[in-house]
Amino acid sequence: MTEQESIEGIQSAAKRREEAESERKSATADLRRYCAFAKDAGVSITQIAKEAGLSRQGVYDLLAGPV
Repeated sequence: MTEQESIEGIQSAAKRREEAESERKSATADLRRYCAFAKDAGVSITQIAKEAGLSRQGVYDLLAGPV
């Protein structure tokens, strides 16, 4: 692999990582919002946790974050 190919690979990976981080933040905000909706609708924290693939504490932590 040449120096230029290595640099291009680094740049490509860095861009993909940045895009993935942006998508993760967006998905986390969506998950937080829907968990809050479910809680307000009377869904138990246990059920929310099960559906979200989180622990109950994880749901509480998620709901305590910024809206």
